[in-house]
Amino acid sequence: MFCILSIKAADTKSPVDYVNPLVGTQSKHSLSNGNTYPAIAMPWGMNFWMPQTGKMGDGWSYSYDADKIRGFKQTHQPSPWINDYGQFSIMPTTGKAIFDENERASWFSHKAEVASPYYYRVYLADYDVITEMAPTERAVMFRFTFPENNKSFVTIDAFDNGSYVKVIPEENKIIGYTTKNSGGVPDNFKNYFIIIFDKPFTYVSAVADQKILEKQTESKANHAGAIIGFSTKKGEKVHARVASSFISPEQADLNLRELGNNDFETVKANGKNTWNEVLGKIEVEDDDIDNLRTFYSCLYRSVLFPRKFHEVDAAGKTMHYSPYNGKVLPGYMFTDTGFWDTFRCLFPFLNLMYPSINTQMQEGLVNTYKESGFLPEWASPGHRDCMVGNNSASVVADAYLKGLRGYDIETLYKGLLHGTENVHPDVSSTGRLGHEFYNKLGYVPYNVGIRESAARTLEYAYNDWTIYKLGKALNRPEKELQVFAKRAMNYKNLFDHSSKLMRGKNEDGTFQSPFNPLKWGDAFTEGNSWHYTWSVFHDPQGLIDLMGGKKEFNIMMDSVFIMPPLFDDSYYGTVIHEIREMQIMNMGQYAHGNQPIQHMVYMYNYSGEPWKAQFWTREIMDKLYFATPDGYCGDEDNGQTSAWYVFSALGFYTVCPGTDQYVIGSPLFKSVKLNLENGKQVVIKADNNNRDNRYISTMTVNGQPYSKNYVTHEQLQNGAVIEYKMSPTPNKQRGIQDNDFPYSFSKDEKF
Repeated sequence: MFCILSIKAADTKSPVDYVNPLVGTQSKHSLSNGNTYPAIAMPWGMNFWMPQTGKMGDGWSYSYDADKIRGFKQTHQPSPWINDYGQFSIMPTTGKAIFDENERASWFSHKAEVASPYYYRVYLADYDVITEMAPTERAVMFRFTFPENNKSFVTIDAFDNGSYVKVIPEENKIIGYTTKNSGGVPDNFKNYFIIIFDKPFTYVSAVADQKILEKQTESKANHAGAIIGFSTKKGEKVHARVASSFISPEQADLNLRELGNNDFETVKANGKNTWNEVLGKIEVEDDDIDNLRTFYSCLYRSVLFPRKFHEVDAAGKTMHYSPYNGKVLPGYMFTDTGFWDTFRCLFPFLNLMYPSINTQMQEGLVNTYKESGFLPEWASPGHRDCMVGNNSASVVADAYLKGLRGYDIETLYKGLLHGTENVHPDVSSTGRLGHEFYNKLGYVPYNVGIRESAARTLEYAYNDWTIYKLGKALNRPEKELQVFAKRAMNYKNLFDHSSKLMRGKNEDGTFQSPFNPLKWGDAFTEGNSWHYTWSVFHDPQGLIDLMGGKKEFNIMMDSVFIMPPLFDDSYYGTVIHEIREMQIMNMGQYAHGNQPIQHMVYMYNYSGEPWKAQFWTREIMDKLYFATPDGYCGDEDNGQTSAWYVFSALGFYTVCPGTDQYVIGSPLFKSVKLNLENGKQVVIKADNNNRDNRYISTMTVNGQPYSKNYVTHEQLQNGAVIEYKMSPTPNKQRGIQDNDFPYSFSKDEKF
């Protein structure tokens, strides 16, 4: 006898339920699978929280391969390479008071770990303690479930480099500050914190430089801390309400208001609702749950940075501590992003789906310029010396050209002009290093002591085009516009006709020699000539013409994937992780793990072979992205590599921020709805979509046949229905006419 059970489970999953915050955490210095940590946080939240497995000061603060947790850390780290600031940790223990991070570390297992964006739980095996946390933007609630023990403790570690902790037993309270940072802060920088428990203390000690000071309540030292304790019954839950502020201790107390009188479950539920509201702007339907997990995990990463660095005072006004001049000033401030990475599609993604938050970010950029004299290029929390380019121009221009308003665009434009003629006196990556040469010669020379000169030249040329476009929209004088229109063509100065590649050029006009196009770094930034040659975002047709036409251009594009992953690492003297990630992915010279080449496959749309863009975008999505701890193919980098997947899964990508065009690839899902902030909806349907059917056979927009290789921002903002018929074989007759190709400066504008 047997029976057949028919079970139809209702899918009750919400968008945040698909997110895995552990994606990318199986990383190390020599090989990045994301170089992320589980950020337990609100979207764009000021403070993130995380379990800390790495040692104090280690950029790899959580590693999936680790066995022990040292504490639960408030973090503001944008990447391990930039490292952290404003950090302190909390750690429950039992048995005896322990402060040393190695001694207090407890074994844990991922099998007893629950991680979601709004909630984290883990079992600390050495102490038989369950730790849970649920954050708001500037506060967090902890819930510790202790065993029966008359020696249950919580350690507060304010870290080294100057810190202070004070225990106030009569209020079940701990206050203090940490100054630990990795640069980019004024001399008066402090992160003030407040911790309030719901259980009286039966044990108190302060800690100064590893020395436990029994019954003392205050410590100011290089490395300060405190330990409080109590007796607990089996299963007793102890709560800690925590907040912090960069402004003042009083503001930290105000920030506790975010928790209100809510209990832990309410804080957790509110956090889940907030995440579903943000992630739910994109509704995806698909039969492949792995695709859904990868998509929403990438979407989660796309709405973390840049983080809020402002707070709300007692009068309800938005204020911020300036990481540029150390003053407390009114208005918005955001930080922890590098525009070299995120100009490419992260900020355009915000302009499409979350323009209201980027409007605040633009206001923050106004404040940055007023407070420091420069727009930022890499901020954490102030200016940091990292990467090349002047891509604040792209971030500012794309926002305004996509219709964002309500902020001081004239001051931002003034800041852009200033950046083309100046370099920050202390942070050479801010402004334009080599501007004197670039503005005079049309390129930054290879042999004048300025590293990565070709990369700078190519990015400056694109940046100049964005300034030209913004200036045009602002009705700036024609004479001024022509300067930037002319400079936008400076990319041509580095094109070597003999190799059909970009190449460093000396001050006297001769090309660098010898030239190895497989050499990483040198004239380029974290890549080689095969990666950077395509960095002509604003004028692909001009690059096609330089290469001798569409046929030759496509051969060069194809060659990126055909060549073996050979490399020359002599500039670095070692195999940097970006090189290794290219080498092991089995995609030839294509290095998706780093940003310079991420737009390249979409350029087939400009050269009459759009089906190759469809093939390769799917290949990259299918092979290089997963919702697993090793789910990225290189550094995730503040949402950029994730936003590439989000855009590409929708079926298009921003090759050239500053245009109104989204260049078409291959949609991943059967159905997607974009719920825009203006109340309109974009519906993207591909009913017969699957892993085999990656090619676009036909396409309609609002019911009309559509052959162009792009859709416009205006089309999407007005609401649209985009429908695809997918096929296992390419349609080589669609999108091959010149009027189907996306924008190119030299083709589409007279200047």
